[in-house]
Amino acid sequence: MSPRALYDDFIRTFGNVLFAVALFAVWGVLTLVGVVVEQGKDAAFYAATYPAPIARALLRLDFDNVYHSPWYVGIIGLILTSLAVCTFKRVIPARLPPLRPVRVEAIPLHATLHLRGTASEVRARIEAFFTRRGWQIRKRSFGGVEWTFADRHNWARRGVLVAHMGFVIIAAGTTLYWWKGFSGETVVLTGDAVRIPQTGAVLSLRSFRYVIQPTMTKSGLVYQPIDYVSSLVVTGKDGIPQPMTLRVNHPINIDGTYYYQSSYGFGVRFLVTHDGRPVPALSDQTLLEGQMLAIPGVQRSVEFAQFVPTIDRTTGRPSPDPRVNDPGVILEVFEGNQPLGAALVPMKTWIDLGDGWRIIPQAYRLFSGIQYRYDPGVPLVGIGAFVLLAGLVISFYFLPARLYVRVDDKADGTCTVGMAATTVKGYDIFDGAFRELVERLRAELDAQPPAPVLVPAEVTPT
Repeated sequence: MSPRALYDDFIRTFGNVLFAVALFAVWGVLTLVGVVVEQGKDAAFYAATYPAPIARALLRLDFDNVYHSPWYVGIIGLILTSLAVCTFKRVIPARLPPLRPVRVEAIPLHATLHLRGTASEVRARIEAFFTRRGWQIRKRSFGGVEWTFADRHNWARRGVLVAHMGFVIIAAGTTLYWWKGFSGETVVLTGDAVRIPQTGAVLSLRSFRYVIQPTMTKSGLVYQPIDYVSSLVVTGKDGIPQPMTLRVNHPINIDGTYYYQSSYGFGVRFLVTHDGRPVPALSDQTLLEGQMLAIPGVQRSVEFAQFVPTIDRTTGRPSPDPRVNDPGVILEVFEGNQPLGAALVPMKTWIDLGDGWRIIPQAYRLFSGIQYRYDPGVPLVGIGAFVLLAGLVISFYFLPARLYVRVDDKADGTCTVGMAATTVKGYDIFDGAFRELVERLRAELDAQPPAPVLVPAEVTPT
């Protein structure tokens, strides 16, 4: 195919609205995949979470990191290309039509007026009429015939272009996040420190406190956490430790990365003994809920299933009160992959695992769950959203209109005025305003006498 034919096919394809809609649909599906499938995990996580065929497909298609995959970046590039082609090949020609003559009677909104005076006089009076009402006047001559073009809100024709520009700015901001940004979450126990791998910042949790508000409802007493606060010592890029307070809905900023208080919980330190003697390799470990402790030499393992802040002394079962009064833990024992049972174990007591093994929950510590996010594209996204909104407001709330006016002389000293109107939103929306404008123009110009013709007087020599 010739270059011209390839170019025409390219313009025809990327300028097609259905093609653009299909691209947006694919983009939406890929974005949904990124929401449904947890991102950034290792291969073992997906193998354990999904059936083997689905796990392999997720990894091979880069759906474990979909926002940085070639599919996602590529579809955004195609959308921007389609947007550019539609803008310059469809929107601009439709929204910013060139000044050219038209067949007045072929346009649905048209009118013909017969006025007294010469063409130049009537044309000047028409131009004055529209100028007083805020219309922009431009004149062009085509084949010796002079046309007058009157535009109102002509600048509003660019509303769609402004909206498209806003989308481009938003896309640039989101692309900047995918390129340079990151997010994650971490857990830090009271008295411990954690290093953020992406930035190197060190967060040391000095203390953690939370407030529980008991509230009586129709269904009974409900314990609602109303606040939880982390007292941190933070070391950023400058290497200077700084005390900071992190609480719900009040993030902190460390070197441009925002940290949010997201959750809290309890870690428990266990003592493991075998035949009455502590096992140093297994003892003094602080486990979080969901973590497991494998017993060496046997196929047995213990999962720390849940921390129970308060054990009801009457029933011996977990109390709904989340405040720590008489704590314990729920441990689940497995033989290989088969669960053997679960037990509620109060602190400082024990559970025998068989073969001389015993596990004792010794003490608990609060931990703080922290989410962090670095998004350098936020300012661009904000600007793009404002520009997009401005473009939509311009497009929906302003009506650009153009009048085509042609004035022709007649032999009887009068002239014929042909006038037609077009808008970017069809003809019906401007029909009433056009009829009213024509009537006012006819009434005003008929009431004005034609301009006097100045005839040079004879000069009598003296």
